[in-house]
Amino acid sequence: MANFGPKDIKRLRETTNAGMMDCKKALVESDGDFDKAIAWLREKGLGAAAKKASKVAAEGVISVKVGDNKAIIIEINSQTDFVAQNDVFKGVVEKITQHAFDNNLGDADAINNSEIDGQPFAEFLSLQIATIGENLVVRRAGMISSDDETFAINGYLHANSRVGVLLGAKCEDKETAEKIKAELKNIAMHAAAMGPKTLSYTDFDPQFVADETNGRIEKVKKENEELARLGKALKNVPEFVSRQQLTDEIIEKAKEKIKEELKAEGKPEKIWDKIIPGKLDRYISDNTLLDQELALLDQKYVMDDSVTVGEHIKKVSNGKAEITDFIRLEVGEGIEVKEEDFAAEVAKQMA
Repeated sequence: MANFGPKDIKRLRETTNAGMMDCKKALVESDGDFDKAIAWLREKGLGAAAKKASKVAAEGVISVKVGDNKAIIIEINSQTDFVAQNDVFKGVVEKITQHAFDNNLGDADAINNSEIDGQPFAEFLSLQIATIGENLVVRRAGMISSDDETFAINGYLHANSRVGVLLGAKCEDKETAEKIKAELKNIAMHAAAMGPKTLSYTDFDPQFVADETNGRIEKVKKENEELARLGKALKNVPEFVSRQQLTDEIIEKAKEKIKEELKAEGKPEKIWDKIIPGKLDRYISDNTLLDQELALLDQKYVMDDSVTVGEHIKKVSNGKAEITDFIRLEVGEGIEVKEEDFAAEVAKQMA
């Protein structure tokens, strides 16, 4: 009979979070040697983790850590939201985030190929999988860093930990950087809520813009049909959807058309200069719907919708700051989850 008792089983369970019967069997297999029992459970856990690793992990959390000169954001997935709320899982997330932050691991590959606690990260993660009982994946990560004291960094993690944002801004001086840092958190909150996909319209692939054009114009036409039915004012139907498409030639044509309209309305030519800028801004707004939806700097700022995010940062910094870095992660983006036939799954388990 192995030399161990209930207290040893309890201690092993508290140390490893393994099941009680697994702990008892581990102590039996190791003749009561505590360290050998942990090693046995590790080997057993690694085997169990391999099975769990085939399961799709589409739930989980976003983790954000912001320091003085760098910030990390990581998506760590689990199979279920229930596990994502588990304190053990949260502890694993905190450990991985601190590990990435301390070692400047700025993407998921760097994290997954690193060493943690003297072992390959893959082994560490497999042990967590065995302990928690679900597949876990470090899927995406990003980092913004700078040793320049005129560079401001901040971020925001939404209360449900499913959306996180990091922002970085180049500033003309240290004073502006310190002032802008707090404002970056407000803008990060905006980005968390409004879901931009990129920083500026200049980041769009021209083919993406072309592919989106007709559909978005038709959408406005459909909306106008409903507005007409309700007897409400119609929207201006755009010709374009992004500032990318508004060349100098097109802007000049729009300006000439505005002048023709003012002339037809009998507006005195001496006041045209006061009217044209506003009408031209409206034309640009009507023809940049894609930018306003998907590009952060071109979105209307939620705390002051009279300006875009880009105009807001320019205003609050007196033109001395420019947002240059933007990372937004939301749990499960782009993951396809296979629909399971529950009845078939139960039948399979009973077979």
